[in-house]
Formats: sequence, structure tokens, C-alpha cells
Amino acid sequence: MFRIAMRTLRFRKGAFVATFLAMTIGAMLVLACGGLMETGIRGEVPAQRLANTRFVVTASQTWALPKADPNDPEEDTDNGFLGERVRLPESLVAELSRVPGVTAAIGDVSVPVLVEDARVDAHGWSSASLTPVTVTSGTEPVSGEVVLGTDSGARVGERVSLGVRGEARTFTVSGLVPGSAVFFADTDVDRLAGHPGTVDLIGLRASADAGDRIAKVLDGRGANLLSGDERGIAEYPDAGQAGENLIVLAAVFGGLAVMVMLFVVSTTLGLSIQQRQRELALLRAVGTTPGQLRRMVVGESLFIAVFATALGCGLGGLFGRWLFDRLASGGVVPTAMTHHTGWIPMVVAVGAVLIGSFFGALIAGRRAARTRPTEALADASIQRRWLSWVRVVLAVLAFGGGIALFIVTVAVMTGPIAASTAGPSVMLWAIALALVSPGITKVVLAILRWPVRAFTGTAGYLATLSTKTRAIRVAAVVTPVMLATGMATANIYLQTTSTAVANEAYVENLRADLVLSGDVPEGLVDEVRRVPGVRAASEYATSTVYVEKPYDPDQSEDGWQVQGVSGEAAAQTTAVEVSEGRLADLTGNAIALPTSDAAALNRGVGDTITMRMGDGAQVRVRIVALYPSREGFETVLMPAALVASHTTSGLPSQIMIRADDPAAVVPALADLARSHPGLAVVDRDTLVSSYAKGQEIGAWINYLMAGMIVAYTAISVVNSLVMSIGARRREFGLQRLTGATRGQILRMMTVEAGLTTVIGVLFGTVVAFATLVPFTLVTDGSLMPKGPLAIYLGVTGAVALLTFGATLFSTWVGLRIRPAEAAVAPA
Repeated sequence: MFRIAMRTLRFRKGAFVATFLAMTIGAMLVLACGGLMETGIRGEVPAQRLANTRFVVTASQTWALPKADPNDPEEDTDNGFLGERVRLPESLVAELSRVPGVTAAIGDVSVPVLVEDARVDAHGWSSASLTPVTVTSGTEPVSGEVVLGTDSGARVGERVSLGVRGEARTFTVSGLVPGSAVFFADTDVDRLAGHPGTVDLIGLRASADAGDRIAKVLDGRGANLLSGDERGIAEYPDAGQAGENLIVLAAVFGGLAVMVMLFVVSTTLGLSIQQRQRELALLRAVGTTPGQLRRMVVGESLFIAVFATALGCGLGGLFGRWLFDRLASGGVVPTAMTHHTGWIPMVVAVGAVLIGSFFGALIAGRRAARTRPTEALADASIQRRWLSWVRVVLAVLAFGGGIALFIVTVAVMTGPIAASTAGPSVMLWAIALALVSPGITKVVLAILRWPVRAFTGTAGYLATLSTKTRAIRVAAVVTPVMLATGMATANIYLQTTSTAVANEAYVENLRADLVLSGDVPEGLVDEVRRVPGVRAASEYATSTVYVEKPYDPDQSEDGWQVQGVSGEAAAQTTAVEVSEGRLADLTGNAIALPTSDAAALNRGVGDTITMRMGDGAQVRVRIVALYPSREGFETVLMPAALVASHTTSGLPSQIMIRADDPAAVVPALADLARSHPGLAVVDRDTLVSSYAKGQEIGAWINYLMAGMIVAYTAISVVNSLVMSIGARRREFGLQRLTGATRGQILRMMTVEAGLTTVIGVLFGTVVAFATLVPFTLVTDGSLMPKGPLAIYLGVTGAVALLTFGATLFSTWVGLRIRPAEAAVAPA
């Protein structure tokens, strides 16, 4: 049977090319996503500034979330990411320097500096040996001096003004080094950084065997020992979280890619087998057993899959690297992170395609194998039976899964996180409809038959007659059209709705008329309040915090978003409407909570809770106010001074300003901004626009990842149509021999393309609607998604263009064959 299977490849090139293409692209997508996941898991960032170290010690950027029962060893422990730089005690430097095998331990402190409007991380001169860097001109700095990079254009002995923590400070250039680096004297950098007694990291020059001894010293002290390509994580502390984000992104879209690949490959194989019913019927009639037929079909499929996966894996590595570069340019991962595609993603990609091909061929060949020899020829040309117990069971499971996710999304989820359950349901609804599509297609065709005939005449009559006779094969072509429409519409509107709702929540909470943005030095807010025409001014800082005590059953690994505000001005610069307590009491160690969060903690105004701040510090705070908050966008309020002191910069990032006449106070505020490097005056519209632009950057990544899968389904649309029409050359030849012209056949196929498009778009719209409704209900309380109608029209227009284009082009190619030759061609 294997020899027969190989020989059929010579005479079924079109079908097998289509199958090969579906498998190749499927393997490519799966491998690309697998490579992204491996990259996130490895999280390797080669050392750059720390290249002259063997080991680097950093504080852990994760924190173990409290458990419901701390004494229960079986309860899982989740880790939250600390979004601010967690620092190490300076005393640890001396302790590590005494470890046998350590030749040098250098504590590194960084401080952001503005050099001619360029933001650079400055360090103490002792950190220069970590790279290493040596002066090319001049000398090492002492207090009051600075070493600058040659890119700055400065000269030795020159006095320069640098922006440090929102203030202009003057230093003498003592020396120059290559590039754009900035080095202060060690005593100066400790003072300028604003966190005395701590270091950002510790670089170690040591022997290779010193690692275990260093690890023993660090055991239980909340520190990480990095070596090799892990050292770069110390330079990019966000790399750990970026790696986790990459894992989630790759898992979501990789899982979707696998499902789509299995779906596309199985439908392509199914259509291919449908077109060979006569051939398979003849084999049954001459004595071929069901087992032999199954082995032949599976053998053909696996033979194609082997070569398809080989090519797909070759392309997948390149495509994965391209995707990674796009993600890096979009800020999802550090540009210094190393991309990996190892053997595990390759095994997954090959296995997924081979397994999908095996079971797809097995299911596709099942009907032909079960047909009795005496019935085979009579049933070969027209397939009328499609319903089986396997299809019914799978359809029930798919519909059940879609309904379950619908209910979970509406009943359990809140806010944008609802996309995590609503999004995956698109494939379940698509699979469910695909399984019952032959029956539904027959019903829709019956409804459309008379209107189509009335408006399109003879061409419509022939088209409806053909589609009625070939309803099951029409359903096979409708399926990829449905998938492309449903996936594109659902994914795009999920993102536009998420973005629009987030923008609405931001605008609702923004009461400021003007904003001073940049590093806000201490005391500047008081100067702003003294500007004539300023009604209120509040410092503003943001971070992420966690509740340590009492136990929060709703706390996730993402923690709570916190806004730091000035209590005396919070009521005027935020849209918070207090239901109990006063925002003016937000001073010292205080907090204001959404009423829903306070209820979950069983705490009220006057109670004390323990928080874990963004830099890992533990702080006890008193609840001073409660307020209702938009579901899914809950944010806690704390004093700006408290929040800022536990951020990486140590300073508020903005001052929110309410003014009687915003335009009138802008000149005075601009004068203040000019006296503080890095500060700028921004109006409300610019701030809203900037936030929306930030949302669009994140949305672009999702569009990119979803777009590659939608593109795959679009290719499957063309594949299916080309296969389906290519198998009708004999039909076209007979029509032409009986007097039909090329124009008449093309008009008939135009009507068929229209029917296929209408049915596919209708089914796809149902899939998208079932996916979007629970999400929009939860996030916006509406049945309709947010986003222009042009998106839906664009998707359906593109699908229609693909369908009509592939149909008419394939028909035109088929009509180029002489009628007499086409009439005897294989069906």
C-alpha cells in the first residue's frame, strides 16, 4: 500500500501541494512560538557593562505571595514580581570580599543623569573596573568631579551642568572615557543616588570554584547569584518579568497556533480525501481492505508531513528570530536578550504536525474505509452522509467548552483579564460550527437558493444546483472562510475594546488640567502651588504593591496598582469619590482602598494592613478612606512621598495641576520646568494622547501575533478553494462539451464564490459574536465591541476578495485545458 500511496502523489500534485503548504506553515508557526517560549524560560541576557566579572549578586526581584494557610505544605506558593529595583545592603560587599576565591567585590550604584538632554545611568568610579573602562584622557574623579564619555564632546577641565534627580548640578570634567558613560566619585554617587547604605548590585571577580562558597553566604538572604549569560539580568532588572511575559505570550499564541494548525491540516486532508472518493471506492471494489486503505491514506499524509516539517522547521527558526526582533523593538523584551530555538521546540513542532497529520488522515480516511465494496462506486461521486457518532460527540464537547468559557467570563472575570477566557473560546466555537457545518450549510443554501436564482438568472440556477448537490464539499470550503473571518474579527475587536476601555478608565480618573512631567525634586510641588491661578497641585507616582497581612484571597501575581498622590490635593486632582473617610488624611503611612478590596480584606477605615512595596520593603499603613472603583481597574491610593521613596528613581514622576485658567499659568510653569532639567509642561490632551499611544504599542504586539495566525487561516482559504475547484476540471470539461462557454462557467463560479463567502462570513460572524459578547458585557456592559465598523467591513471584504480571487483564478486555470482532455481528467 505504501508503493500505491507514493504513486498517487504523482497524479494528485495540486492536493498534495496544498497539504504540504498547510503542514509547512503550521510547523513554522509552532516552532516560532516554541522558540519564543524557550527564550523566555532561559531569560539569557549577555553581560555588557559587567563583562569583567565572573559572578554578579543582585537582590531577588520576586516575592512569595502569602498563603491562606502558611502551615500547609501542599498549598502552592505563587511569586509576585517586584517592579522596582530591590537593593542590597552595602555591608554585603565587604562580607563577600572575604570569601575564599573572591579577588574583588565591587558594589555598584547607579543614578540617572541628564547630559545635554540625553538620559544616562551614571556610576561610581569603582564600577568602571566591572567593564573594564579606563580614562583615555585626564584622571579619575574625586568629589565634585565627573568622568564623561567622549560622545558628550566635553573637554578635561571644563565645568559642565548635569541634571541629577531633577536638579541642575555643576561638576568639573576630570577625565574622558570611550562612549557615553558617566562616572562620579564613589562618595558623590552614594549621595546623589538618594539611598545611602545600599548598592544596586555586587560584581565579583573570583575563581570558577568560588561559586558554591558564595552561594552559601547568600543563602536565605534574598539574593541571587548570577553567572554566564545570566549576568546581564543585573543590568536589565526587568528582564525577568519580560521573560515571564514572553512565556505567557508564546504560550497563548503558540497554543492557538497548534489548534489552528491541527484544524487547518485536518480540514485540508479531509477535503483532499473527499475529492478522491471515486479512486478509493475503486480500490474497495477490487478487494482492498479497510485497513489497507487507512494505511495508504495515513502513509501519504506522513510522507508529506516529514518533508513539510523539515522545511517548516528551517523557516520557523528564521521566522521566530524575526518575531523576536519585532517584540524587542516594541519594548516587550530587552534588546540585549538572546533568542533561542533549541531542540525542544523543534520536537514539539515536528510532533504536533506529525500527530495532527496522522489523526487527520485517519479520520479523513475513516468513511472510505468503512464503505462496503458494493456501495463504494455508487456513493463515490456524491457524498451525502456526513453525520457520525464521533462528530456528534466532538461537536457536543466543543459547544460545551464554548458555553463554559462564556459562563466563566461573565460570572467570574472582571475587566480586561476577561480576555484570558473569552479569547481562547474562538477556536472552540469555530470547531463546533465546523463539525456541524455540513448540516447548517444545507439549510443556508436552501434559504438562499430562490433569491440567488431570482437575481442571477441561469448562472445562479447552475450555481445553486451545484452547491445543493455538493453541499458537504461546499461546507469543507466554507470552514476556512469561517475560521479566517471569526478569528480576525474576534481578535481585532478584543484588542480595540480592551484599549478603548482602558483609555476610558484613564480619562475618567484624570482631573488635572496640566502636568509637570519628569523627575520631581522635593519642594517643587510647593513652588507650583504658589503660582497665581493654580487651584491645586499634587505629586504623582505609580508602582505595584502587594498585601502581606491580612491574607487577600483575590490577590494575583500582578499585585495591586498604586497611585501616589498628595493628600491635600487628591480630591481635586483625581476623580475618586470617597464613600467613607477623607483623602486629605493621605499623609505618612496611609492608604485609601476601593470598597470591594476592603471588603475582601474585611477591613475598614481606621484599620491597619501590611503592604509589600515595589522595592520589597514592608510597610504598615492605616486605611483612611474607601471609595467605589471601576471593576477591573481597581487602584489603591497612597501618599506620593511614600510611594516614590520605594521606587527605583526615588522621586515622583509628575505633578498634577488644576488651574482656573490653564493657558494663563503655562508660562509660569514653563519657567519652573526650565530651571529643573528633564521637566516639561504637558496639557491634559497631550497626556491622554500619550497614554493612548502607550496602549497602542502593547496592542500592536497582539495584532502582530494574532495576525500571523490569521494569515495562516487566510492561506488555508486559498488552499481549500484551489483544491476544491482543481478537482472540478472534469465537470467543467463536460459542461463545455455540452455547449457552455467559458464566460457562463466563470459567471456560475462567481455566484458559487458569493455563496461560499456569504455562508463563511455568516458562520465567522457567529463565532466572533459568541467570543466577543461575554468580554464586552464584563468590560463595558454592552453587547457590542468598541471599535469602528470599518474593521468588520475590512475583514469581510478581505475574506471576500480572497474567496473570489482564488475561485475565479482556479476556474480560469481549469478552463485553459481543452474540453475533451478535461472531460476525461481524474475527478
